[in-house]
Amino acid sequence: MTSQATGVPGPRTKDFWAGIVYVALGSATVLLGRDLPMGSAARMGPGYFPTLLGGLLAVIGIVSILRGLRTPNEPVARIHLRPMALVIGATFFFAATLEYLGLAIALPLSVLIAASASRNFRLAPLPLLGLAGFTAFCVLIFVKALGVPMPMFGSLLGG
Repeated sequence: MTSQATGVPGPRTKDFWAGIVYVALGSATVLLGRDLPMGSAARMGPGYFPTLLGGLLAVIGIVSILRGLRTPNEPVARIHLRPMALVIGATFFFAATLEYLGLAIALPLSVLIAASASRNFRLAPLPLLGLAGFTAFCVLIFVKALGVPMPMFGSLLGG
């Protein structure tokens, strides 16, 4: 590894580190799916799709690593933990509250929590109207049309 000032190619680029993460996730997916029946392309088993996607992700990771080794060093941006925690927290919030609040409440609250990770986040009428439309769309598609067994309004709201 050379100093960043020289501009010499090396493994200190975003592409390199993203490639490492992709290879790790892709390999883990393939390893976790190895005990599942594969089936064939015509009759896919439960291990077919995860293995295929994990393999593709690992290949993309290898390409990204090679690309990172060829490009000049660049400083890797500081990791901001607050936005990351808010986005991950919003996902856990949704999972924890779906049964109690229902899709119509848990979804928009989760989106607002995740959106608050942005420095530009402001509550404004137009985005809130869009969020209401997105929530209605999801309720219609998942609960009504597809019959996914999740409450529109949760047990706390009498649903």
